[in-house]
Amino acid sequence: MPEHKPALLRSTLVAATAAAAAFFSLAPASTGADAEAPAVTAAAPAAAPAAPVEAAVRTVAFTAPAQAVEAASAGLSPAAKRASALSTALAQVGKPYRYGASGPSAFDCSGLTSFAFKQAGVSIPRTSRAQSGVGTPVSKGSLQPGDLVFFYKPVSHVAMYIGNGQVVHASTSGQPVKISSLNAMPFSGARRV
Repeated sequence: MPEHKPALLRSTLVAATAAAAAFFSLAPASTGADAEAPAVTAAAPAAAPAAPVEAAVRTVAFTAPAQAVEAASAGLSPAAKRASALSTALAQVGKPYRYGASGPSAFDCSGLTSFAFKQAGVSIPRTSRAQSGVGTPVSKGSLQPGDLVFFYKPVSHVAMYIGNGQVVHASTSGQPVKISSLNAMPFSGARRV
């Protein structure tokens, strides 16, 4: 095999793995035994690769998730990033509430929103009060899916707007991540990240 082909194959594997990881990071989380299967196996060649390529595949398997987040979010518009964050938040519905938790197995309110935006490649502060100062203010009547919605004065709860007067949030102890009416809590403001 000529010298340039392993490098070409490695770069092709990196790109394919990053694309596959980006796709699977946006898909709803699976449950059961298949949740443990790595997504990179789909990018491996059918024939047994040469030793240098095997090493590259092992390297890609461990670095693809970080690359996938960067690759998936690098060219996205802010609206697409909000849509991606919303998709991630919705995929957490049913997971337990735990104060101070920021996923992936349990969440508190700001842990859910910071986790969701992080998966979309956007860094926001960890607490609801700090999150209430990021982005641009949005009136209640101008909310769009993916906007952060804050409740109580002073701010002590955050949710993500879904649309049609509904939010997804990690509400309180004993309640899983769920979808609720926007009007179920005292609205104090909203921000668009």
